[in-house]
Amino acid sequence: MTRLLVLQSDHDDPPARLGEWLTTAGAVLDVVKPYEEPLPDALDGYQGVVCLGGAMGALDDVEHPWLADVRKLLSQAVSKRVPLLAICLGAQLLAAATGGQVRRSPQGPEIGVQLVAKRDAASGDPLFGELPWTPDVLQFHEDEVGFLPPTALLLASSPKCANQAFRVGDRAYGVQFHIETTPEMVLGWAEGYPEVVAGVRPGVLDADRLVAGHEDIREVWQPFAERFVRLAAGELTIHRSLPLV
Repeated sequence: MTRLLVLQSDHDDPPARLGEWLTTAGAVLDVVKPYEEPLPDALDGYQGVVCLGGAMGALDDVEHPWLADVRKLLSQAVSKRVPLLAICLGAQLLAAATGGQVRRSPQGPEIGVQLVAKRDAASGDPLFGELPWTPDVLQFHEDEVGFLPPTALLLASSPKCANQAFRVGDRAYGVQFHIETTPEMVLGWAEGYPEVVAGVRPGVLDADRLVAGHEDIREVWQPFAERFVRLAAGELTIHRSLPLV
């Protein structure tokens, strides 16, 4: 049994489709909401960790004191080489926990279904290697990882946000974008944060466009989620030549 700890930092960002893909691939999910329940002290018994997104900033500890515990747990996952997939806020928390810097994006928010571009270093990666060079993703963020941790390897970029995906060590991944969403979730975020989407081009958040975009996302990222479960289960080979950075 491949047991994954899922950290849900915001009630508006549940595992959703990603959770379905992970369980279909054979994982058992233990979803913990740190804003209303304590985190485990250690990762004993878990073969992997997923850290989801949220509306707060990665360093907003005054309003959300549990963020420090999440960063500590992510740091522990890296040091113990527990496979980790950190999404949006999760990626920012991972970066902050391992020596990177998070900031408000100087290029402004990224919103909607967009493309990111893999870097050459991703070609040999066990999770990213099989992705197309320009996979579809869902963007919804104002903050970004401005500077990667010193031990991180950059895996994907976009014109507005250089650090779209990165790996710390050989099995901890951060992605600035979302792969877990449904069209309904995105429309709910847009309604709840009108100031964030105020400058979005017409049509970007149309329901039909989101539905079509999410199908493209599923085609690319469901197999990625399946590979993550295989990584957590110890079924994916990590080549000795893979840079641990």
